Amino acid sequence: MIQIRKPVAPKKLTRDGKRATDALKSAFNTDPASYDSGALTFSIAGLYNHSSVKLALLKAQHDKCCFCESKVSHVAYGDVEHFRPKKGWKQSHKDSLNRPGYYWLAYDWDNLFFSCQLCNQRGKGNLFPLLNPAMRAKNHTHDISQEMPLFIHPMQDDPEKFIGFNRHIPIGLDQQRRGETTIKNLGLDRRELNDRREEEFGRLKLLHDALMIIEEHAEKDGQEDLRDRMRAELNRACMPQSQYSAMISNAMRKGFSL
Repeated sequence: MIQIRKPVAPKKLTRDGKRATDALKSAFNTDPASYDSGALTFSIAGLYNHSSVKLALLKAQHDKCCFCESKVSHVAYGDVEHFRPKKGWKQSHKDSLNRPGYYWLAYDWDNLFFSCQLCNQRGKGNLFPLLNPAMRAKNHTHDISQEMPLFIHPMQDDPEKFIGFNRHIPIGLDQQRRGETTIKNLGLDRRELNDRREEEFGRLKLLHDALMIIEEHAEKDGQEDLRDRMRAELNRACMPQSQYSAMISNAMRKGFSL
């Protein structure tokens, strides 16, 4: 994971999303006891998954899944993901679905991200564990700032503080185990993803090792251009637009040591 920087929310979301959110809150206020967010229609006017919203997320995230950093659009449509689930929530996978969900955040720009289907549908789904479940906000009158989510927020948190890498394998770093919880429950260590990261790690380690050899004699052998292109490729792999840039940045800091 890398930290995501978003632009301002698309006009479609700010204009129509506020009206839709007000309607959801009003419905809850009318009859809180029987309010069922699972029965609600959240795709009013195609708001949260409107093309302008999805395109803005794709651009901000460099066409990468907000969780696993895989490029998505060339092989799949991807999902507009709600960090706090809108219809219902679970503290753990074995729990039954609790309602209402975070209905008042269905169109909240800070709650929306672009995700691959595997991370969203097979991994996260309605799961949203808290360090202290008693502090959960259960309707729009509660304060979500009192929550302590165990999942890393791709925009508000710096994932590098919570997730590191042993070669291509992600590992949790923090004592509260937010990194470990995010890795385990979103499947960030799933076999297919580890295999793909291992390929990229091996390719760039080979490039790094070759660069170390060339740099020593580049000027004498007239290899300055090759050296510079190799440096540029390694630097590019650490940039936010590249797949698995968090892993490669971690490896570069360690000099690709094993």
